[in-house]
Amino acid sequence: MSLEIWLIYLVAAIGLSLTPGPNGLLSLTHGVQHGFRKTIATVIGGGLGFLVLIAASLAGLGALLAASEKAFTIAKWLGAAYLVYLGIRLWRAPPMLVRAGDGAGVSTESSWALFREGFLVATSNPKALIFFAAFLPQFMVPGVGFLTHLAIFGGTFVIVEIAYELLLAFAAQKIAPWLSRHARTFNRITGGMFVGIGAALATAQR
Repeated sequence: MSLEIWLIYLVAAIGLSLTPGPNGLLSLTHGVQHGFRKTIATVIGGGLGFLVLIAASLAGLGALLAASEKAFTIAKWLGAAYLVYLGIRLWRAPPMLVRAGDGAGVSTESSWALFREGFLVATSNPKALIFFAAFLPQFMVPGVGFLTHLAIFGGTFVIVEIAYELLLAFAAQKIAPWLSRHARTFNRITGGMFVGIGAALATAQR
């Protein structure tokens, strides 16, 4: 694989990561609620979720979903239902306290719970799977094996996505003092956005 092809893919991956989506919103939310250090688990979970989607796309699952209306519909509704559930939970969450001095939310959530949430949000969108199935072949090189493609394409995208989500989580700390005065409103705005994303997934046409 030439350096030119990889650089083009890198630029495309950065552009894709910068597009607003559920995982970026989750990293911002968790950065406020749980602090930067704990949100690292969320970000890693999301990164692993994207790696799974890329692996599945490379293995042909994305093409299967694109070809099967029934499989796509089932996956779409499961993903939409989880995002709506997450949004309702955020909407109903009590206002978070803020530690004096560092602006990080006082959190009792385990790192495993945050990791799991990041992973599930990343893998709950079947349209992302179909997108990767359509996007990745533009950069694939004939004769290069599955593991090599996964290491290059998956590794590049996951590193870019993790860096972006960590930046969001870090920035969230800076606005946490302001959000501590408007925590319930913040919970409802972010919760409503997750419900909206879930609803959009449920009604989206292929």
